[in-house]
Amino acid sequence: MSLDLSIMVSEKIQAMTESATIKMAQKGRDLAAKGVKVISLSLGEPDFDTPDYIKEAATEGLQKGYTKYTPVPGLNELRKAIVSKFQRENNLAYTENQIVVSNGAKQSIANVCISVINPGDEVIIFAPFWVSYMEIVKFAGGIPIVISGGIDQDFKVTAEQVSDAITPKTKLIMFSSPCNPTGSLFTKDELEAIANVIKQHNNIVVLSDEIYEHINFLGEHTSIAQFEGMQDITAVVNGFSKGYSMTGWRLGYMAAPQWLSSACTKVQGQITSGATSFGQYAAAIALNGDQTDRIEMVKEFKKRRDLVLGLLSDIPGVKVNRPEGAFYVFPDISYYFGKTDGVNVINNADEFCEIMLAEAHVGAVSGSAFGDDNCFRISYAASEEDLTTAIASLKRVLGKFN
Repeated sequence: MSLDLSIMVSEKIQAMTESATIKMAQKGRDLAAKGVKVISLSLGEPDFDTPDYIKEAATEGLQKGYTKYTPVPGLNELRKAIVSKFQRENNLAYTENQIVVSNGAKQSIANVCISVINPGDEVIIFAPFWVSYMEIVKFAGGIPIVISGGIDQDFKVTAEQVSDAITPKTKLIMFSSPCNPTGSLFTKDELEAIANVIKQHNNIVVLSDEIYEHINFLGEHTSIAQFEGMQDITAVVNGFSKGYSMTGWRLGYMAAPQWLSSACTKVQGQITSGATSFGQYAAAIALNGDQTDRIEMVKEFKKRRDLVLGLLSDIPGVKVNRPEGAFYVFPDISYYFGKTDGVNVINNADEFCEIMLAEAHVGAVSGSAFGDDNCFRISYAASEEDLTTAIASLKRVLGKFN
């Protein structure tokens, strides 16, 4: 018996695009395996270790017997800590039953999309966007409707753009602030204007991805859920990966109106059940404990941002905004499209990143994966030495193109 491999994999999976960040990181590892010194600036992962008090809490949790299944939406003590966090930091009042803890914020996003999207529903996505938004929406049966804010708009869409994009088929609006990949941060006034547009329509849900909330260089974070009437239609997604440098712990969470949190719990109960028990125990202590390590990490990221912006400003033709959060810059390199070094031609951001990996030995991610073909993403979650060396290499290689 033989298998027709062209039909064995489902059409949904065949249509799914591989994560560009993971793909680029693997290309960098493959080149490094050949003995090439590669500086990877492609993954969105803090290079700081998880604070000791959180690691010690996980060990304590193991010793206390937190080794069994948890309730699907999360340990009661963690959900209590999350409720307190929202009240303390965001002035948002939730009950524990409105909180769902998941295996990373990515699962929280997937839970929401699966819970609300019917086939053919339109989902408005602000671009530039995180790479997985599009694929999760399509997997859930939705139709992505992308609206873009270019570098001249600080990579932020306007309330007018949102209004123009809404149709009777619109079911969900999703975005991140601070944004991955741009680091841009929506102001209170900008979010309020968008909220006022959304409230003019019925049956639209908002997914506000706030995973980078704590990596904020302005010191003030605004959630769209804070505006009158918005908490009842908004799923606020957050987690521990970025702000607490806990990427490998796979712990995210969401807060939502009861009907939506119940639906997400139902979805999660059939796919993964609860997240790791002793990790959740430690996460509760992370939220309630001393925040000094987190605050110091943010100070270091701000220093690196300023370093990277200064270095990039010395490369002719490269345009960059001034991000106020996350740990990314998203330079516009369209100036180099059509230029050649005599061997290679840069026609787009994809080719730019391939050439930079091959010639400068720097791994970065093309903006095409994030909805902007003119740009590429640099993660400055790396040492100052690596950042300085990497951008000097980019400058050297680009200097050959004219």
